[in-house]
Amino acid sequence: MLGVVTVLAAGVAAAALWTWHDLNIPAPLPPGGAVVSVAPGEPFRVTSERLCAAGVLRHAWTLRLWARWKELDRFVRSGDYRFDQPLSPLAVLGVLRSPTAALHRVTIPEGSTVTQVAGLLAAAGYGGADVFLCLAHDADFLADLNLPASGLEGYLFPDTYAFAWSTPPEQILTAMAQRFREQTAPLQAQRQRKGMSEHQMVILASIIEKEAAAATERALISAVFHNRLRLAMPLQSDPTTTYDREGDDVPRRGATHRGAPTHADLNVESPYNTYLHGGLPPGPICNPGRAALEAAVAPADAPYLYFVARNDGTHVFSRTLDEHNRAVARFQRGASRNPVADNP
Repeated sequence: MLGVVTVLAAGVAAAALWTWHDLNIPAPLPPGGAVVSVAPGEPFRVTSERLCAAGVLRHAWTLRLWARWKELDRFVRSGDYRFDQPLSPLAVLGVLRSPTAALHRVTIPEGSTVTQVAGLLAAAGYGGADVFLCLAHDADFLADLNLPASGLEGYLFPDTYAFAWSTPPEQILTAMAQRFREQTAPLQAQRQRKGMSEHQMVILASIIEKEAAAATERALISAVFHNRLRLAMPLQSDPTTTYDREGDDVPRRGATHRGAPTHADLNVESPYNTYLHGGLPPGPICNPGRAALEAAVAPADAPYLYFVARNDGTHVFSRTLDEHNRAVARFQRGASRNPVADNP
């Protein structure tokens, strides 16, 4: 009997030693690390199995039993967790209980301006909007990113990002600028064949982004602008007229304009007003998405010089001013605004 007890005791001790070893030795992470999502209220059993499947844990059950025994499984926080280096299961559990380690998603829509991006980041809990706006125009920060001194407008790629709330603003904006580099790398050769600088590509893409509601029309709108630039015709793009504006002593650069431009908007002096100034404006007017950037360097092979809205999200494209005026009369009749304001 004593021998049986001895064997059982030895077995329990060995199991305890193995379990302790398993809880304190990191599992080898897969190349590139892993991101694991924890849904609000999900059982820790599900979380531990997901961690195991992602390669963060060797065994799900050892951490699950330990967390339940210590009553720590109830304090795991929901969110997305990025694991860049191997951690022991006990260290993984510490990460999941940390108030600052979880990654929180924020989506930057296509066509958002820097001002709007700063507002979205502030609303998501990453810091004050003024901090992001200051960084967006900080000369040293821009130089480190090898971006134009004019600011980050146009270079914060629209996408869904995941950051911990403790992530520094510099790191957040750098990640967005790096995503821009990744997404535009395949476009650089085509841009060069078009004789465009990178800044010109981004400026034109930002205008296309604001003008095109229908995805199928981006290349056609790009063709209109390319044709006008080639002929030294003003672009006459509505969204550019309300970008660099001030009202009531409050700067509105990057703010969303209220409705269609008025007669007064079209005549306000601004370097961004493409009704008053030829060529491209001095900088982007928003942060364009990949499709708009592609359209900027790959315009449709079309002879159009004009387009007017049908008021259903699509446009009528015209080759001559007479054709365009007929389209304006048909679709913009009775409008109180300048009938050409919505279109070059």
